[in-house]
Amino acid sequence: MSSFFPARGSADPWFRLGRLEVGTTVAVAATVVMSWIAWVVFSGGLGAALGYYPAVLGSGQVWRLVTWPWANQLGLWPVLNLFLFWYFGSELEATIGRVKMAWLLVGIWASLTAAVSLVGLAFDGGLFGIGMIQFMVLLIWIAEYPTRRFFLAIPAWVVGLVLVALEVFEALGYRDFAPLFSLPLSLVLVALIGRRVGLLTGYPWIPGAPGRRRPRPAKQRSDRGQQRGMSDRARLDELLDRINETRLHRRSEAEKRELKKLSERLRGR
Repeated sequence: MSSFFPARGSADPWFRLGRLEVGTTVAVAATVVMSWIAWVVFSGGLGAALGYYPAVLGSGQVWRLVTWPWANQLGLWPVLNLFLFWYFGSELEATIGRVKMAWLLVGIWASLTAAVSLVGLAFDGGLFGIGMIQFMVLLIWIAEYPTRRFFLAIPAWVVGLVLVALEVFEALGYRDFAPLFSLPLSLVLVALIGRRVGLLTGYPWIPGAPGRRRPRPAKQRSDRGQQRGMSDRARLDELLDRINETRLHRRSEAEKRELKKLSERLRGR
């Protein structure tokens, strides 16, 4: 059990409320809690107005593309989803930081929205609430730590495989074919996003690794060092010429310090 509940690192939060560190994961979780309050106040009507399914775009309800993660209802499973989102999301955020975690969540939202919209051209489907975002966060965590142990010492990769299989079997049971196409597409897109923000480094075959600054060629560094050495020698020669013309004690203190510095630098080469 200790491997399932590891010691957490502290990611740099956006701000603090007393002793509570508010990072990206906590901030998103707080908005979900507020959506529950709104669901209670408006008797469920607000959630129905925020959910997304591609057919509504024809009537101009484009805001649903953005608002569907907050089309939440209050209940046991939504509370469990939020807990899992917070738990696994916080550990990922401790690894990549608050900014990349924000980009990861934006990427997950965009991937799910794009996949459902594309599949929606042929099948009915929709997105409502934080559930699918939580599911993708959990799968990324499992892919990042496949050998970590859940309860009963079950490896994380086994749990992930079972969860994906359950999603597929549920869709087949309800004859809901949209998830059979949108889920694989979403997984591919989310994997690319995860790789881009610095996760999934153990899978080099996944493209999209963040670019690295190209090191300066050794020859260029050597040329610059030689140029600097030549300028030092030129300045030293100039100072020595002045010494030949006048006595050393008549030179200013600044010139004496510069002469000493240049001599030490050239001896160091």
